[in-house]
This record gives sequence, C-alpha cells and structure tokens, in this order.
Amino acid sequence: MDILRLITAGSVDDGKSTLIGRLLYDSKSILQDQLEVLEKHSKNKNEDGVDLALLTDGLRAEREQGITIDVAYRYFSTSRRKFIIADAPGHVQYTRNMITGASNSDLMIILIDARKGVIEQTRRHSIIASLLKLKKVAVAINKMDMVDYSENVFETIKENYSKIAGELGLDDVTYFPISALKGDNIVSLSTVTDWYKGSSLLEYLEEVQIDREQNSGSRFQVQYVIRPQTEELHDYRGYAGPIVSGSFRKGNKIAILPAGVITEISSIEVNGAEVQEAFEGQPAVIQIKDDIDISRGDFFTSAEELPKVEKEIEVLLCWLDQKGLQPGNKYVLQHHSRQLKAVVKQVDYKIDVNTLEKESADEGINLNEIAKVTIRTAQPLVFDDFISNKKTGSAILVDETSNATVAACIIQ
Repeated sequence: MDILRLITAGSVDDGKSTLIGRLLYDSKSILQDQLEVLEKHSKNKNEDGVDLALLTDGLRAEREQGITIDVAYRYFSTSRRKFIIADAPGHVQYTRNMITGASNSDLMIILIDARKGVIEQTRRHSIIASLLKLKKVAVAINKMDMVDYSENVFETIKENYSKIAGELGLDDVTYFPISALKGDNIVSLSTVTDWYKGSSLLEYLEEVQIDREQNSGSRFQVQYVIRPQTEELHDYRGYAGPIVSGSFRKGNKIAILPAGVITEISSIEVNGAEVQEAFEGQPAVIQIKDDIDISRGDFFTSAEELPKVEKEIEVLLCWLDQKGLQPGNKYVLQHHSRQLKAVVKQVDYKIDVNTLEKESADEGINLNEIAKVTIRTAQPLVFDDFISNKKTGSAILVDETSNATVAACIIQ
C-alpha cells in the first residue's frame, strides 16, 4: 500500500496536535487502551470527552504546558493509504525541529487560525516548504467555528496566502475550511460549510498524487571498510554503506570521489548474499577490481553522471543556534557520513520572512533566520545541488566545541 509522509506546520495554538488527533480518532486508528488513557488525562475535553492534542504531545513538558516541543510522529492508515504524519512545533525557538520533520515529508499541511489569518510563522513555514521543494501544500484554515464558519473569512485568508504561495513558487496549494476541535471537514464534509465545494482533508490526503522525483545520478557513500584479514578471507576488502540514490550493478564503471579514480564493480552484497544489482535505499557491500585508497565518507558514483567536487559551496541555510552566525566562524560540515572542517567565508544576504526580500546581513544571522552563505571546506566536498538530488544536496553545520547542530544547509 502507498505511504504518504506529511507534516503539520503552523503557529502556537493553531491546532496542529488537535488536527492529528482528530484524524486518528475519526479514522478509528486509536486502540481502546489508548482511548482510556486519553480520557483519563484529558483536561481540555471536547464534545467527545477527550483532549485530542494529547495523542501527539508525548513529552511531559508538552502535556503540562499544552505546547509541542519535539517532532511527534504518528502512523495510521485507511483502506486506501498508509500515513506517517509529523506534528511539528509552532514556537519560533523550535523551528529547527520543524525543519527536521519537513525534510522527510512529501506534503505539508499549514494551519492558519481563522481569527488571525496569515502571520509571520505562516510565512516562515511556507519558505521552508519552498526551500525543501515540497511540491504540494494543503492550507487548513482552522477554528472556523470561532468565526461562525464565515465564507468571507475563508476567502480573504485564501487570497492573502495565494500571494505568498505565488512569490515562493508554491503552485499546487489546496485550501480547506476546518474545525479540528469539532471535526468539520476533517474526515467528512460538514453541513455547516455548505458553501464549500471541495473535499474533506482526509479524502484529499487519500487521493493526492505525489510525484516523487528520482534523485539524479547513482551515489553510494562508504560508511565502513570491511577487512576481515582472516585466513579464509585474506584478500577480502568490501565497502559498506547505503545506496544514496540510483542503482549500482556488477560490472559498472564507477568513479571514486573525491580522488577521481575510475574503476569497476566486481561484486555487490545485500543482506549477506551476492546480487547483480542494488537500488536506492538499500544498504550494500561493494567490492571493486582495483586496490584504491578509500576511506569513510568517500563516494562511489556513476562514471557517466558525476557530481561536483569542490571546496567552496553556496548554500541556503536556516540558522538553528541561540548564538548567532558570524562570517569567519569555523564549524564541521556533516554531509552524511563525511565530516569536513569548514569556515563560513561570507554571508551574501538573509531573507526577510515578512516581505520575502533579500536584506543586508551586517548584523549577523540569528536563530531561525534564513540566509545565503558561502562555505569553504578544508577538503573537497562531493555533492549535487539540492534541486537535482535532495540527499547529496543537503548537509548540516555542527559547532566544533559543543557538537550542537547549528544550521541546516541546502546546497545551491
């Protein structure tokens, strides 16, 4: 059965956790014992006698404060599709958690409080959807029950958001007037919005077609060099790691990067058995014909479709640290299993999340700000741009002293 990965995004108290709880509750995806615990701990009960937000607010601090801190993943299914749904934090200081969930999603549901309309967090989350190349966005205008299910309010918010979507290139946006608390237009259509002619949110999620673009090029990254050096396997040398994208076949000509040496695959093993071909997502052990110096983090790539190998890269980054970024600061660039010492050479500009305009970064880059920067690495980096290959076109910056992740990077 097809799996749809999605994430909910929105500001604080827009009802993200309640929406997910409603989807689980109304689609009968909650076990009886879960329901009993839910009823016991519910403080803000709805008409069904439960607080649906508690289904995703798993941390004690989340339950006590009534907010979402960590990304909570929930799994449910209908007769038509399986779903992996992430509830992302709405607080500005937890935007970094939201980016984590969005990077693995096919679709984003952006919640907007019908009473407040489009706000700064709406813009910020929409920019993230654009940067991460999410093709489809569902805008759920929530709490319609608190504006008397006004069609005028719905159309005004729809018009305002459409302008943002157009500026960001989000050209496949669908709008829903909902009440997560009361269940209007979530699983089935509501009679109180008879002016709305679209489908319910769940019907849309069941039917939406996700065009998962194939990442360009065959890419394999070495995580471990296997050298048993036993009498039985005296000459054995295998390279273990994931098929990051594409596929590899026995006999293929490949390039070893960043060294730039061309060789040939002599064997491929998956789950301990030799196979003719291995595909994207599979862990494999690859052997090659030539004796080449290869170490953790090196890439095997198709010889005909080579990635870039450079020491200087341009990236769009979202800053995730309380301490601001200053040009000249040194970090570690983590690119899958390869770690490189790096310096932020210059900051070209940052993006104003209110106007979406480029602005000066003279005062540095602070928490949750998005900027375009140039990074220089100590050794060559093997990469593709994010548009052609999301997996090899993304990386993170890590603080050398604290080991904290300070930025999510999208390679241009």
